[in-house]
This record gives sequence, structure tokens and C-alpha cells, in this order.
Amino acid sequence: MSLTLDTYRQLGRSGLRVSPLALGAATFGTESGWGAEPDEARKLFDVYVDRGGNFIDTADTYSNGSSERLLGEFARGNRESLVLATKYTTLRRPGDPNARGAHRKNLFASVETSLRRLNTDYIDLLYLHVWDFTTPVEEILRGLDDLVRQGKVLYVGISNAPAWQVSRMQAIADLRGWSPLVALQIEYNLIERTGERDLIPMAREMGLGVVPYSPLAGGLLTGKYGRDDLTAANTASADGTRKSFNFALGTLTERNLAIADVVKEIAAESGSTPAQVGLAWALRRPGVTAPIIGARTPSQLETNLGALNVDLSASHLARLDEVSAITLGFPHAMLASDHIRNVTAGDMKLEHRR
Repeated sequence: MSLTLDTYRQLGRSGLRVSPLALGAATFGTESGWGAEPDEARKLFDVYVDRGGNFIDTADTYSNGSSERLLGEFARGNRESLVLATKYTTLRRPGDPNARGAHRKNLFASVETSLRRLNTDYIDLLYLHVWDFTTPVEEILRGLDDLVRQGKVLYVGISNAPAWQVSRMQAIADLRGWSPLVALQIEYNLIERTGERDLIPMAREMGLGVVPYSPLAGGLLTGKYGRDDLTAANTASADGTRKSFNFALGTLTERNLAIADVVKEIAAESGSTPAQVGLAWALRRPGVTAPIIGARTPSQLETNLGALNVDLSASHLARLDEVSAITLGFPHAMLASDHIRNVTAGDMKLEHRR
């Protein structure tokens, strides 16, 4: 099944229409030591938008603020046609205890800064970026709702938070008539599937569209790594490259390289690149609205967009699922067992319509 960037999907329980692949603007600017220079970032923006893409993701601290500034400059001519998503909570100003976190003071200051940088009157989608374990959920939800009522934010979402906190927040928002969460941003890819235990089922049940980041596992699914890198990891220096970052994160393991090997095999069989196979898998997962793709060059972006045309066979999907399978853990594995089905349902036949 072939898709296009203008084959839009609704985001969670909202009526908002977004492209099936979001453009990650974390690569806009080089202040973080990597990324694209302004002219190259403009080309990335143009390639994506010219193909019908409308969903662009950034954050208040990406490239020390340059990501938002460049995006605001690029979007000036067609702001209303775009869905701009940004985030708050990460440290904006070292030494200031209130320039970080999910609390109301940082929320309002972050949003005002983002509005100025993005050169806009409103943010389409604002995420809480990282859970801080200290701010009361009522304070977060009321602050987000106030911004929606003021028209400075249209929709709200959450990222990098425990499933039980997200579901609790959604229940409180519903009960109090506050703006609901409509999007959940998580790391999700063939190597990192643990979101399938609680986060993704929770999102599907409670009306949050899943927007995966790092759908290529930091580049591990692009075919760039081999077994030699397992030993090289022991001597790698922190040189600021993505490879050294993956070393530090512990992403380079025998299991993960085995998954990448199957991705490469399927890419060869289907006439695709490994990156396209990894993205095509994420694109078609239940509950997923729009994986976020990043690139530093237009050619990289064009290649990644080719995932829209990759149609994985049932056999390919089965092989990918098998090599990347995770244990669901308690209580999911127990509840799915034959024993529990027998003692609770017996020989009852029930057709699930949902």
C-alpha cells in the first residue's frame, strides 16, 4: 500500500490532520555540534513541504534555540498550512532552577519564547517534553488548558512519561473539562518496542496518537553498523558523532545488530534501503500516527520519504516481528496465556469488533 505525505491522518482524539511522516527539525542548526547549516535546513524544509508534508517537530532547546528560529523563518510564507509542534521542560538557562521542568512558570516562559522564535501567534501542538517527577499533574494540566483558552496553543501532548501518569492526566482532564492530551511522543522502533507493553495500548484506549521519535534507532537500522563496531565501542571516544552517542547509550549489542541484519536482508529482497524498511514497519504499526524522520541532507530526506512507497509482505512483517520480539511481562503475558483464557472464558466464542 503506497502512501504520500498528503495522505493525512487524524491526530489522536482531535480533528487535526497531519502527514503520516513528520519532519524532525532537531537537525536545523549546528549549535549542538551536528545538524544542518541554515541553507541546507531550508532545503530540507522545502523538500518536505513541496511533497505535501505539513507536520514539523521541534523543541525549545533543539540547537540551542536555532531550530525554532529557523523553522519560524522558513514557515513565514505558509504558516497556516503547517502543523508546528514544539516542546517544553528541558533546561533553557543553566543556573536558573525555574528554567526547567513542567511547572507553570517554566511552561509560560517557554511558550512565550517559542512563539517569538517561531514568529507565530500560536503553537499547533505543545508537548510536555520530559517528565520531571515533581510538578503536580493538576498544575500541568491547568497551565496547558489556560494556554489553549488563550489561543496560544491549539492542542497538547506529552512525551517521555510513564503510562500510568499519562492515563491519570487524561482522566483528570476529562473530568474537569480541561484540554485533553491528543499526542504521545515516544521512542519506538524495531529495536525499542517496550512501548507495546503499556504506553501504546494506553494511547489507543485514551485517544492519543502515537508519534514515534528515533524510528531508525539512532541510525542502527540504516545498515551502517557491523560486528566490528561491537569491539570498537570499547575504544570509541566521545567525539560528538552519532556513532559515539550510540556507544554511550549501549545501543550497539549483538541482539540489535541481529535485528539490523534482518532489516538489511528484507531491504535487499524488496528493492529498498534498510532505512526505508525500518520506517515502513513503524508507519504501519497499530496506534502510530506519524513517525518523526530526521535528515541532515536533502538526499537523506528523499531516501527516507521513499518509505511511503515500501509495501512489506506478510512474510517480511513476520520476520521483523520475530527477530525484534519482546516479552510483555506481567500482567500482560499472564493475561494472554491459554490457562487464563480457559479459566475465564472457557469455550465461549467472542468476536472482537474494535
